[in-house]
Amino acid sequence: MLGLKLPTDPRWVNIVEKNIEEILTDHAFCEQKATSTAISLIVSFPEYSDLVDEMTKLVKEEISHFKMVHDKILARGFVLGRDRKDEYVQQLLTFFPKGGSRTIQLVHRLLYAALIEARSCERFKLLSEELEDKELADFYRSLMVSEANHYTMFLNFARTYGDRSEVDEKWQALLTFEAEIMKNLGKKETVHG
Repeated sequence: MLGLKLPTDPRWVNIVEKNIEEILTDHAFCEQKATSTAISLIVSFPEYSDLVDEMTKLVKEEISHFKMVHDKILARGFVLGRDRKDEYVQQLLTFFPKGGSRTIQLVHRLLYAALIEARSCERFKLLSEELEDKELADFYRSLMVSEANHYTMFLNFARTYGDRSEVDEKWQALLTFEAEIMKNLGKKETVHG
């Protein structure tokens, strides 16, 4: 369903289990960045009323996820660590050239968001199936569904605003590029790394 061309090596969960505090901190900041992305889309493209409406809902959902993760951090006796650069996202954002029409810029941003959500969904599914900590496994199972919904929402918006065949072609090319990025990741206790 997600269309990812390179699945995460299941051994990544073993890395995560050795540092739960790190994955929770990284996850919290991923939720915060998802909130910021939704706000940025509202600010940048206010004329797309249906997008603004959905992004407003998404802001509320993503910030509630941030709180849920932060609550998990506190319940385990940790504190929210500092944010760090997301190597995955930094590399991903180099794929599309800068510039172009506002519509093209919007479509590119939506495709990036769709792919980040798809990879998060895939990772959360893996955590829900493989983590020995059943409480956390259940937590990630519940969030996995949200990530899948976000992925399809962003992809559908891209297909609505752009030419469908061009968008699908760009989506496939982006998926191929992302698979190359993933070959060098999966060695850190981060959501995408």
